[in-house]
Amino acid sequence: MMPEQDTLAHKFPAKFVWGVATSAYQIEGAANEGGRAPSIWDTFSHTPGKILDQSNGDVACDHYHRYVEDVEHIANLGLDAYRFSVSWSRVQPDGCGEWNEEGMAFYARLIEALTQKNIRAHMTLYHWDLPQALQEQGGWLNRDTAVHFARYAQEMAARFGDQLASIATHNEPWCTANLGYGNGQFAPGVVDPVAALQVSHHLLLSHGLAIQAMRKQNKSAKLGIVLNQWTADPATDSEEDRAAAAWEYARSVQWFMDPIFRGHYPELALAKIDRSRFIVAPEDMQTIQQPIDFLGINYYFRAYVSTETPPRLPEAKLGITDMGWEIYPEGLSRLLIGIHQEYKDLGLPPIYITENGMAVADQLEGEQIHDSRRIDYMQRHFQEVAKAIEAGVDIRGFFYWSLLDNFEWNSGYLRRFGLIYVDYVSQRRIWKDSAIWFKGFVQQFQHWRSSTKGTSTSREPT
Repeated sequence: MMPEQDTLAHKFPAKFVWGVATSAYQIEGAANEGGRAPSIWDTFSHTPGKILDQSNGDVACDHYHRYVEDVEHIANLGLDAYRFSVSWSRVQPDGCGEWNEEGMAFYARLIEALTQKNIRAHMTLYHWDLPQALQEQGGWLNRDTAVHFARYAQEMAARFGDQLASIATHNEPWCTANLGYGNGQFAPGVVDPVAALQVSHHLLLSHGLAIQAMRKQNKSAKLGIVLNQWTADPATDSEEDRAAAAWEYARSVQWFMDPIFRGHYPELALAKIDRSRFIVAPEDMQTIQQPIDFLGINYYFRAYVSTETPPRLPEAKLGITDMGWEIYPEGLSRLLIGIHQEYKDLGLPPIYITENGMAVADQLEGEQIHDSRRIDYMQRHFQEVAKAIEAGVDIRGFFYWSLLDNFEWNSGYLRRFGLIYVDYVSQRRIWKDSAIWFKGFVQQFQHWRSSTKGTSTSREPT
């Protein structure tokens, strides 16, 4: 039995930040407006056979034109913060060279609209949509892309850094590397696992270069990175399964954490790669190991590792999401506590849960969407975050994924993660039951916060 809404709300620190998240290509639309140039996702989604429903992000949620309405929804939810990403090719069409002032003006308007509603803006610089012009020069396999990215980061920080709560360099570089270059599931659609390793290094290098470049701007925004992470659980207690689970954790979580906090890649993962095609310059690891102000963690599922053929599958006691992912809330607290224990003495900064959410096959019934499973999912994951905080993990906020139903990458419009239902034909926004529940939860939290003696009620994250 889950705790009552108000009891659960009281388990979080008074300055805890509640927000929602989106990304540019998934919601903005206006693909050919305002000086925007194509990204790799424009190219990929327009390639036959790449998207399950043969759709694309040309219009998506039309957020480019409807951002005022969408900000109003965030405000009406009573949330502290909004995490969004910038379309690199909207502000710098070629990924290098001239800036597109019309694109910059869009993000200036968005940030101003958020500020007017007392909603803190959290910007992500890269959520998988590389300018196509840079892809034609080799994309993330080209080391020069890391340099271009740092210049882009410097410009965005210079322009907006004092208006933002935070700037994240990358969202889920694991996906960029492994799904974009390893198995070709995502843009740019390359199938070369060895190339994926080099891409992961260039992504981390670009992160380090970007942090350096943004620090020099001396702006108030906190700087960090967002990583998707999971526990890796052996299916059995066999030596083979335990070894495979340890390797899975090393090649996924530690592969990105260790360079940032230890200055090297995990030896367990390095032992299994072809180093002849994995090029690391002598100074690279020092560049990557930049102090950061926050770490964003995205959590959706655990890795359940079986060496048997066919592999054993998890029992999935709480069922699976519409993405086919096991619902495993306790993996979140275990992950957070494990990360804290492993990296707390290595410069681990405060943590934000920057994404967590559930795809449901939502059905519109009149003007309502009854998504009780999503509400249960949210309650259970909030409880696990509270458990990690009680265990001593410094967690400062939670961003639900996502504000809106949207273009869900290679699933097109077939999967719905949003708190708000989007009718893609009319572009109507309709609150789901989960949105109503979340608003009530945040109200309970804010009421408790304001009634706690001696506690600041500011929305300013620490």
